[in-house]
Amino acid sequence: MLKSYLTVKKNGNDELIIQKSRFIGYVRRVETEEAAHEFIQEIKKKHADATHNCSAYIIGEHDQIQKANDDGEPSGTAGVPMLEVLKKQQLKDTAVVVTRYFGGIKLGAGGLIRAYGGTTSQAIKATGIVRRKLMQGFSITVDYTLLGKTENELRNSEHLLETINYVENVEFIVYVKQDEAEAFQNWMIDLTNGQAELKTIDQKYIEIDVTSNETEAE
Repeated sequence: MLKSYLTVKKNGNDELIIQKSRFIGYVRRVETEEAAHEFIQEIKKKHADATHNCSAYIIGEHDQIQKANDDGEPSGTAGVPMLEVLKKQQLKDTAVVVTRYFGGIKLGAGGLIRAYGGTTSQAIKATGIVRRKLMQGFSITVDYTLLGKTENELRNSEHLLETINYVENVEFIVYVKQDEAEAFQNWMIDLTNGQAELKTIDQKYIEIDVTSNETEAE
């Protein structure tokens, strides 16, 4: 599993008018090729009267699935430029469909490449990008006498305090960056003078909003 990667938020869209043609970009996070196909068919059905519904998607931890479709536009002028935007922004598990309603003015190959690439970029920006970070979960159980001190320190740290369970003792559910897990455990032992019971729990991805130009993975 990757420690960190970029993808889009769940879904979004935006629209551009270029030389009287209407370009509508739709973006969705997809984790399987089947989900990508379903998304593309959904948009095609929604815009069955459109001139073109071009698509591109990139899926997999190592971008092993990459597809582009020009849907009747001249070869290489729609799907490939859309896919290149996804790759340039280092997005994973992302599908995009750009619907075009022809406005009567031909754009030429260069114009089409710019239009489809630009619409894709605009739709991604409107949708939003997140960085998904793989984090290690911990269950920390302490006596109620340590509640205030432990909660305060956790809230003022860079770690994610997800839940506090008030039962016989107090249980904190905290998520920590993987490479900080050992240091975190030592910190909790020192903080509680060895009175905390620490257990590792699940790992999961935590999503952090980023701007569209923050595409360099950590």
